[in-house]
Amino acid sequence: MAIPRDYSLLVPREWFRIDLTQERWRSQLKTFVDKQTAGRHVSAEITRSVWATLRNTAEAGRAHGAMEFYLLATSRDGSMPVSLLVSLEPMGKTPADPQKYAAWLEMQEPEGRERRQVSVMDLAAGTAVRVLSDTTLDIHVCMPGGVGYLTLSFSALLTGMSGPMERLSDAIAGSLRWVI
Repeated sequence: MAIPRDYSLLVPREWFRIDLTQERWRSQLKTFVDKQTAGRHVSAEITRSVWATLRNTAEAGRAHGAMEFYLLATSRDGSMPVSLLVSLEPMGKTPADPQKYAAWLEMQEPEGRERRQVSVMDLAAGTAVRVLSDTTLDIHVCMPGGVGYLTLSFSALLTGMSGPMERLSDAIAGSLRWVI
């Protein structure tokens, strides 16, 4: 298969999209925070904390190849939402074979309760490495043409990544298609 020029991903319309490839991403993020706190009794401290956390997440993501940041508010008090960060991981230190990549990630995991579950799964878009913890789910989808991995990083700090949120994340990942 040829190297894709883009991808498509189905995300529920309630999720707010921030394009991290555009310079206006900070204003988009501020719009999200303002919408979540408008008309609610949210303290300025919580608003600042959410803004700072989301901004830091977006900046760290951009530094590591993030292109899109999706947010879903899950509580009425404006506190931390569920998020999806979409990133491109070019081939480099990362093994090109998903089975080897999964084994490499498995070796990186500490022993004990905090150990994440690493597995390999097949999606319509290709073979993916799935890394699940209590509050996060990373799905690294091998891109056609040996370009790298498109990584979908889901985070649900308050609700956790089990049950409905895990199923929703898997469904979003399952919608991934390459645009050739």
